[in-house]
Amino acid sequence: MSRSILLQVHPTRPEAQQAAELVANELRRQGIAPVHEDDLADHDVELAIVLGGDGTILRAAEVTRERRTPLVGVNLGHIGFLAESEVEEVADVVRRAVERDYVVEERMTLDVTVSRPDGTVERSWAINEASVEKDERARMIEVAIGIDGRGLSTFGCDGVVLATPTGSTAYAFSAGGPVVWPDVEAMLLVPTSAHALFARPLVVAPTSTMAVEVLARSFSGAQVWCDGRRRIDAPPGSHIEVVRGAEPVRLARLHTAPFTDRLVRKFDLPVSGWRGDS
Repeated sequence: MSRSILLQVHPTRPEAQQAAELVANELRRQGIAPVHEDDLADHDVELAIVLGGDGTILRAAEVTRERRTPLVGVNLGHIGFLAESEVEEVADVVRRAVERDYVVEERMTLDVTVSRPDGTVERSWAINEASVEKDERARMIEVAIGIDGRGLSTFGCDGVVLATPTGSTAYAFSAGGPVVWPDVEAMLLVPTSAHALFARPLVVAPTSTMAVEVLARSFSGAQVWCDGRRRIDAPPGSHIEVVRGAEPVRLARLHTAPFTDRLVRKFDLPVSGWRGDS
C-alpha cells in the first residue's frame, strides 16, 4: 500500500478501540495502510486520524511533530475543542481522508525555555499553554512577570498560564482568561489566584516574549507544565521565557462553520432571542 494514515487511539476507552477497528478495516479496503504509533518510524503518513479527546490529539501532535503531519480529531471525550468531528461522524471522516477532502489549518504553538539558577537550561513546547504552577499545595509562589524584556509586575500567586489562542479555551479559560478566536495572532498571559491589584489577563503580540521569574524569595519552587503533559522543574531563581513556536501544529479541517458555532456547541451556550440581521 503506497498511502498510509496514522491511527492515534485513546488507550483505555472501549468505544475508541471499536471505532479504530472500523476505521482500520475501511482504510485497508480503500488501499490505505492504517499505522499505529509503534510502527510510525517505518511509514510516511499523510494524515493522523485521532480517536479520543483533546489529550489524545495532544499525544498525536507529540509523535508527529517532526513530520508536519496534519491531525483530524474524532471526539470521544467531553468538550473536545481540538477535535473536528464527533464519533457519529467517523465514517465521513474516513471518506474525506481517503479522498483527501480537507483543508489544513496551521495553529500557533509556543516554544518554552526554562533557565535555572544553577545554569541548566531546559526547553519544551506547547499547543495550548505553558503553565507555571506552585509545587507545594499549601504555599504560593512569588513571581515577577515581564514582556519583551521589561518588568511588568510582581506578586504572589498559585501560578501563571501562558497560552495560545487555541489554548484560550483550555486552562487559560478556567483561570479567567478571555476566549480568543483561533485565527487571531496573539499570545495570552493569565495569572491564577494572584495577590495583586494588577493581575489581569494580558493579550500580547505574537512577536512578543513573555517571561515569568520565580523569585529567589519565593516560598516554594515551581513546575512548568507544557499542555499538562511535559514537566520542567523551576526552583526559586528560575527564569521562564515563552515565545511563538517555530513549528505550528497542523489541523485538518473538514467543516467551514465559524468558530462561533463551535463555541456555542461545545459550551452549550444559550442563543435563544438572537435575531441576527433580521
